[in-house]
Amino acid sequence: MENKGGRPKKEINLEQLQKLCAIHCTGEECAAVMDMDYDTLNARVKESGYEGFSDYYKKNTGQGKASLRRLQWQAAQGGNITMLIWLGKQYLGQADKHDNNLSGNVGISIIDDVKPCKK
Repeated sequence: MENKGGRPKKEINLEQLQKLCAIHCTGEECAAVMDMDYDTLNARVKESGYEGFSDYYKKNTGQGKASLRRLQWQAAQGGNITMLIWLGKQYLGQADKHDNNLSGNVGISIIDDVKPCKK
């Protein structure tokens, strides 16, 4: 291929990009790690057969979510009270109980000498 001048084309490593998407890096963060501008990253992803970075990101974040969920479950099964409570709220409809019981007399004062505001 003949060199037409200018910079050499910046290639992307799709395996590295997939790992960055799995830990939910933004497009700008992925581009920075891969030492390129976001627009260049988006163009290279399109050349790889995707509609763009957004499409690639959506298809490659599932593994990261699954890994995070697995770690949360492991923490809960290991006795992490905070994680047990959080997962109970998320999946079992559990909630903190808030009692708003008032006891005693409640007084209400009515002020009838309010003067109208001047416009």
